Amino acid sequence: MRPAVAAAVSTRRGVELALLAFAAVITTGALVLVEANQEQELTWALLYLGAAYLALLALAHLAVRKFAPYADPLVLPLAALLNGIGLVMIHRIDLARIARAASLGNEEPAQEAVRQVGWTAIGLVFFVGVLWLVPDHRTLARYGYTAGFVGLVLLALPAVLPASLSEVNGARIWIRVGPASIQPGEFAKILFVVFFASFLVVKRDLFTSAGKHFLGMTFPRPRDLGPLLVAWGVAMAVLVFESDLGTSLMFFGIVLVMLYVATERISWVIIGLTIFGAGAFAAWTFVSRVQVRVSVWLDPFADYNGRGFQVSQGLFGLATGGMGGTGLGAGRPELVPFSSTDFIFTSLGEEIGLVGLAALLVIYCVLATRAMRSALAVRDTFGKLLAAGLGWAIAWQVFVVVGGVINLIPNTGITAPFVSYGGSSLVANYALVALVLRVSNAARQPAQEKRPGTPAGPQSPLAPLAEASTEMVSRDQVRTPPQGVRHQEATAGPAGPAGQGGAAGQGGAAGPPGHAGHGHAGHAGPGPGGHHGATPHGPAPRGRTRGE
Repeated sequence: MRPAVAAAVSTRRGVELALLAFAAVITTGALVLVEANQEQELTWALLYLGAAYLALLALAHLAVRKFAPYADPLVLPLAALLNGIGLVMIHRIDLARIARAASLGNEEPAQEAVRQVGWTAIGLVFFVGVLWLVPDHRTLARYGYTAGFVGLVLLALPAVLPASLSEVNGARIWIRVGPASIQPGEFAKILFVVFFASFLVVKRDLFTSAGKHFLGMTFPRPRDLGPLLVAWGVAMAVLVFESDLGTSLMFFGIVLVMLYVATERISWVIIGLTIFGAGAFAAWTFVSRVQVRVSVWLDPFADYNGRGFQVSQGLFGLATGGMGGTGLGAGRPELVPFSSTDFIFTSLGEEIGLVGLAALLVIYCVLATRAMRSALAVRDTFGKLLAAGLGWAIAWQVFVVVGGVINLIPNTGITAPFVSYGGSSLVANYALVALVLRVSNAARQPAQEKRPGTPAGPQSPLAPLAEASTEMVSRDQVRTPPQGVRHQEATAGPAGPAGQGGAAGQGGAAGPPGHAGHGHAGHAGPGPGGHHGATPHGPAPRGRTRGE
């Protein structure tokens, strides 16, 4: 007999609380260093920022404990630490801007750090709202096409609005209403992940159907390329009509990776990169803004005091930081335009150096990896594609942002998740984290200790979903009891864990319903452990083998 797997699963919420407290300590300590280097004294702003940050994290922890008690304990602390590091750098740039305004005799500018705390509060409201309104991530699959339609509307809306309401620095990616502005592409990113996860679950056979074999790979049939061509068309439309290379790269990159995860065919990636490269070349040929970005990328110092000034200043800031950085509050990151938004990585690189910037990138990698781990652990296909798409969205956005500021790829103008100043990005990414936690909660949540239809009495503990094993049993391994075996001889064997079942005795014992037996007459009833089947002569009678 197989031993039963223990069902006791720790929620690990205590670990999450300790890590959140550690993130608060790091953030507060960094704020102290910034103020000590800039002001030579500690101000009341430090107390306000630290207390507000700690209070918001405590409320988020209580929400996770209430609505997703089995979720991954690392995801929220990692996001909180990134948010805290960004808050520190935004406050540091605020102090530099205030000092410059005072030296010029100008009015003191508004503090972006205070606004960022407000956006963090709004983001955590969305975070709690998603956890509350989505008790099961699988319900999102019902609204896949709705999510895709809303995402397209949000993505296309800035292009149809007047330039006065949508254009900032040449890119039409905003919706501006008075002093407030929102970047709808950040929310469209999440909606597209939901849509493609739902679509690929339903149409998976279409993408994995037979195709032509070439160079050891199976390429899809031409008539199956429709969805990929539609995604390509949307990405090119964004690139041309909104002059937004970053959102175009984000959107198409997510589509390609989710196609690869669903089909495991590298041919989809090759075809996607080929047609995107052709479209990008055409855009570079005919779209002036793309031509400017590419020329600055190829030689940012050719027009140092003009179009290449931002990228050049960012590279000089990274070079000034070196390996160890100048120290928090001891650099000059404010010399780089948009140092708290698009180029906040250069600000961080100058003051915490290559070592600190590498550690920051490791935090991003761990956050994306935990989302991928949830995708591996969850049982349903939609959950796997959803978590994988969300994790990849974080990693891909960081690559696009960092690649642009270090001049590895053309600068895209999108913001770093959780770190850059801005409300749209922060709110959308907290909603993304809530969905990752929802999938993670489903993956780690233990199975019910008693399934419907099982007889009353003591039940053996069941394995948690994340730890239960899955056995593949071929049909030739299943044996039907001889005709002479009476119903009374097929007695029930001991209960086993989900997916394994109880071991059958010599007399053809069968595990309880929902548990596949492993003897001469295994009985598979309804539930994750077994599947309904039938004997060659019709439905199996009670006490006899039924399918696998």
